[in-house]
Amino acid sequence: MRLYAVFLKDHFPKIEYYSRFSPSPLSIKQFLEFGRDNACEKTSYMFLRKELPVRLANTMREVNLLPDKLLSQPSVKLVQKWYMQSFFELLEFENRKPDDPHALNDFLETLIEIRNRHNDVVPTMAQGVIEYKEKFGFDPFVSSNIQYFLDRFYTNRISFRMLINQHTLLFGNDINPAHPKHIGSIDPNCNVAEVVTDAYETAKMVCEQYYSAAPELKIEEFNAKAPQKPIQAVYVPSHLFHMLFELFKNAMRATNELHEGSKEGLPLIKAKVTLGKEDLSVKISDRGGGVALRKIDRLFNYTYSTAPTPSLDSKRVPLAGFGHGLPISRLYAQTISVYTTQPKTHVT
Repeated sequence: MRLYAVFLKDHFPKIEYYSRFSPSPLSIKQFLEFGRDNACEKTSYMFLRKELPVRLANTMREVNLLPDKLLSQPSVKLVQKWYMQSFFELLEFENRKPDDPHALNDFLETLIEIRNRHNDVVPTMAQGVIEYKEKFGFDPFVSSNIQYFLDRFYTNRISFRMLINQHTLLFGNDINPAHPKHIGSIDPNCNVAEVVTDAYETAKMVCEQYYSAAPELKIEEFNAKAPQKPIQAVYVPSHLFHMLFELFKNAMRATNELHEGSKEGLPLIKAKVTLGKEDLSVKISDRGGGVALRKIDRLFNYTYSTAPTPSLDSKRVPLAGFGHGLPISRLYAQTISVYTTQPKTHVT
């Protein structure tokens, strides 16, 4: 039996206990209603002190089902350590009453520490997958199992961080004076074109660290409901930013590599934001040469990347290479459902 399994079974029965519960599904509408109408720190505390351990315990149980050789990789062990530490820090509040004069503030500080600790979960887990792939390769069966696990693992991480961010933004000192109308991390009037521009500018800075130039951007908007108004939606700007940032990085890398040394310079990247009767779409197009049809099915596979493998030791933000950008972006699009009065959102 694996050391980690023994660790769970013999030393931490609380994990077994909390993993018996299912996480509570929450929609953006519910987050908004709580944040707008009856935001109570004690209520949030009472909910999260159980909900967060439940989510962590379920995740840790699933991690233990990974192949032994993947679990043995240093990066995966580090992620396990982070989750274990966060779980037991949350358990310190299991029996602390909200009337305790220090409980709410201590809980808030603990959530901030946990959020910061988990900031690098994605690149670290991605590095673990790369380590495993380089040592043992992949057969289709193992690859399929890892794909299924990572989809669930990262989906849980998205919702876990959403819960933490809502609490810390509503009741802590994280409030951004530039966005006073946000309900936690949710913008009731998210200007989509502005997020597109922000994501492009950030990707441009990263791209220019690797290449001598970055393609310029042209944005078009088509608002079928209100042609003269900018397109807005109830959404989490940071999630939309993440999806667009990954797409822009891919587009910039492909454009640079195909047109490097061209006398005509780099062709534009185009972004088209369209609001129809049912859907809100953001389409990114470039002239980077595309992807071979035989490789299309691999693009959302965590074990595949068209770029060289990056290093976590580098001080520069990787432009590409982990193979996690597109599949995690898809999870963001699937996980966060837009408020019921808004259309569905698609980013391509």
